[in-house]
Amino acid sequence: MPVHTAVEVGSPAPDFELRDQHGAPVRLSDHRGRRVLLIFYPFAFSGVCRGELSAVRDEFVPAVPEDVRVLAVSSDSVFALRSWADQEGYGFPLLSDFWPHGQVARAYGVFDEEKGAALRGTFAIDGEGVVRWRVVNPLPEARDIAEYLKVLAELS
Repeated sequence: MPVHTAVEVGSPAPDFELRDQHGAPVRLSDHRGRRVLLIFYPFAFSGVCRGELSAVRDEFVPAVPEDVRVLAVSSDSVFALRSWADQEGYGFPLLSDFWPHGQVARAYGVFDEEKGAALRGTFAIDGEGVVRWRVVNPLPEARDIAEYLKVLAELS
């Protein structure tokens, strides 16, 4: 498996503009002044991804302060993300890194070239656009959603 170098803590978060599940453009820099939890995941409709994003929906989103935004990114198409968001009731943005395929995941150092998908990378970004925390898990390994709340509490 190739070695990945994720964006370092303390570095500026690479800005991007991607379309959400409704086709609306979402730019990271539009969220300045707010904290952002940027969650990369491999594929919509997969078991581990469903479990993680459902936990984000059910446990994380209801517990975070108003100034926190969740942005979830995969290299699925906007159409697949819309279908999945509707099916699962995800109310936070699911962003399509479909074309150029995986460009944003590559910028964050979490794209697996062999699999053609993002690794399970999560980045906590402060209101100034600086990465303050990160974790990168291999494709089959789910992340600990409770850790997100702890990290954001420390960044407030």
